[in-house]
Amino acid sequence: MNQENENSELIELEYIFPIINGKVSMAINRKMYRNFRKHGLDITPEQWTVLSFLWRQDGVSQQTLCDATFKDKPSMTRLVDNLTKLELVERRSTPTDRRSNQIYLTEKGASIKEKANEAVNETMQYAFAGIDQEGLNQVRSMLKIVFNNIQETL
Repeated sequence: MNQENENSELIELEYIFPIINGKVSMAINRKMYRNFRKHGLDITPEQWTVLSFLWRQDGVSQQTLCDATFKDKPSMTRLVDNLTKLELVERRSTPTDRRSNQIYLTEKGASIKEKANEAVNETMQYAFAGIDQEGLNQVRSMLKIVFNNIQETL
């Protein structure tokens, strides 16, 4: 490989790695946070990921939430603690094992679903503006491949 090709590949990595490593994610999270505030919601994008899962499947263990959101146990405990303080979820001990808790939405937690999802949809419209369906499919496909490649090595 000649010097010009090596430099070209290094420059590509300088642009691609920050994007894959979280630059896009951070920008989307900032926009999502602002959209939540605009809709009168006092939640974070991280909290939304937990709520979003519970809106689809309520009453699950913290481990299930960890697996679904790719969070470690201490992070999930903190997230659930904060959502509990906001009165959006509650912990209930399981009848068969009081040491184990299930996480349930409260009435308040269930009631913000529409507003929260509207804020997220607005964020995604901003993020994907100017990209047609074919482009979105390509991005989805490529990111899925990258994710699966990394998952296989963990």
